[in-house]
Amino acid sequence: QVQLVESGGGLVQAGGSLRLSCAASGSIFSGDAMAWYRQAPGKQRELVAASTGGGSTSYASSVKGRFTISRDNAKNTVYLQMNSLKPEDTAVYYCAADGSFGTVVRGPPAAIRSWGQGTQVTVSS
Repeated sequence: QVQLVESGGGLVQAGGSLRLSCAASGSIFSGDAMAWYRQAPGKQRELVAASTGGGSTSYASSVKGRFTISRDNAKNTVYLQMNSLKPEDTAVYYCAADGSFGTVVRGPPAAIRSWGQGTQVTVSS
């Protein structure tokens, strides 16, 4: 079981940037598919970005060109660089891991093996 701890959230003005980090414990991190999800109040949890162990990526259309997922397998860490932030990006952001890239991309969230506790991102207008 991979354990995940997110950090880097906070309050930022529209147009600003944040970088989220997700530190993973567990020896199978490098082979796992990793993803960032987010959940805004009253809305369902949605995929933001995902990465295979080899670095192939997938993005939600709403963040494509603004957000970048990356991973450092030597540090067991996955990142989400968020640029040109908008108020609609406000949400709790969660890190997720699973052995299947298809599962982290398609969900449902309940099928994904490991989750972090979440970090709040608030974008003010």
